[in-house]
Amino acid sequence: MATITAAMVKELREKTNAGMMDCKKALQEADGDLEKAVDLLRKRGVAKAEKKASRDVKDGLVEAYIHAGGKLGAMVEINCETDFVAKTDDFKEFARNVAMQIAATNPIAIKREDVPQEMIDREVEIYKDQALASGKPEHIVEKIAQGKLEKFYSEHVLLEQAYIRNPEQTIKDLLTELIAKLGENITIGSFARFRIGDE
Repeated sequence: MATITAAMVKELREKTNAGMMDCKKALQEADGDLEKAVDLLRKRGVAKAEKKASRDVKDGLVEAYIHAGGKLGAMVEINCETDFVAKTDDFKEFARNVAMQIAATNPIAIKREDVPQEMIDREVEIYKDQALASGKPEHIVEKIAQGKLEKFYSEHVLLEQAYIRNPEQTIKDLLTELIAKLGENITIGSFARFRIGDE
């Protein structure tokens, strides 16, 4: 069995933001393999987040981001269970980062279930027409359209977007990590984006 050093625990903590004991345990289970330990912690974080998803979120904060020059901005409501968590630096930083993400990427919805059905139908129709026009056989047109729809979600649905500061992560990954770290259910409530000159 590999010896788990304080330096290894520190490195894993920096990578995952998990607690010290969780990092040590994950490294022991992964026999000192850092990447395996990261995967273990991510799986546990997702499991913890799923357990908390049914809990009421009655607190939180509204965060705003105004881009340099003052021509573009966004506001977002982030909800949590208690005032205590709403006041933590981690929670505030997450809210700021989400507001910045919204300003930069202009999402149309928080989760895919919120995208209007008529918009989805229109997109699918366009994708099918494009595939047929490019000479693709009809039996694979539906598959192509579904593939393009997934890409549409990843570009326009906030939780599925790649995080602008770390494209390896989605906003949902970021949220899941925060839930695991702070131990409360946290949700993105609503948002608005403003740009000078937009209708």
